[in-house]
Amino acid sequence: MNHDRTSVGAQDVVSTHSVFGAPCWVSLTSRDIKATEDFYTALLGWQWRKVKLGDHFRIALANGVPVAGIAAVAGMWQMAVAWTPYFAVPDADVAVSRARERGGTAAVGPLAFPPGRAALLADRDGATFGIWEGELVSNWEAWRQASPTFIRLHTRNAFDSAIFYGEILDWASERPGCCEVEYEGGEVVLRSRGDVVARIDSGAAEAAPDPSVRPHWQIHFAVDDAAACARAAEKHGGSVLRESDNEAILRDPDGAQFTVTSRLER
Repeated sequence: MNHDRTSVGAQDVVSTHSVFGAPCWVSLTSRDIKATEDFYTALLGWQWRKVKLGDHFRIALANGVPVAGIAAVAGMWQMAVAWTPYFAVPDADVAVSRARERGGTAAVGPLAFPPGRAALLADRDGATFGIWEGELVSNWEAWRQASPTFIRLHTRNAFDSAIFYGEILDWASERPGCCEVEYEGGEVVLRSRGDVVARIDSGAAEAAPDPSVRPHWQIHFAVDDAAACARAAEKHGGSVLRESDNEAILRDPDGAQFTVTSRLER
């Protein structure tokens, strides 16, 4: 596949034209930037970098690789505290139009955030997600290796949701390099360049859609030891919602929910 790159100094920058349709970034809205920094540093070992957008914004670094954005604007903008995945698109305006035509909503944007443009959307069932057009904040392969293992949509009807996102993001289309969609293990699975990058789950295949499910995207961060992360979360003001041998669903002190998954031994 041809990569769409422009040279910036000694570093190559990858654009959304080269990984379109795939998750390319995650961001967190919070109320207190310092408290957020302290919690995720203690839990995931992240370092922090300021950005030109102002004092309410930070970029999280894992071993020097940008992995997530933090925006302490939940109180100012009356937004929910939550982790949100962003999908790469070649044209933000087209993606927003497609979402609206199919019953989704556009909460914010598209807005210019140099070196790209972003919009915050919700699907037909209310699950929030973002789209990003332009140069990626972090090299996609490095970002994938450094932090999220994958993202999972918990929804009422996995097949219906897969059609909605597929039509907006050109999944399983004829375009070279598009994401592949498969059904395995009771879930819809999204692959990009052979890697699992997202899953869509609505429970057992034979079960009717569950109206009690609040659809949402869950971010899974790769860690060395999920159990140790769970204990660290409790120690630093967070909470453990559910825990298994190699995975824990956590909530940070602000209320944002996410999952830590132990890296599999190779």
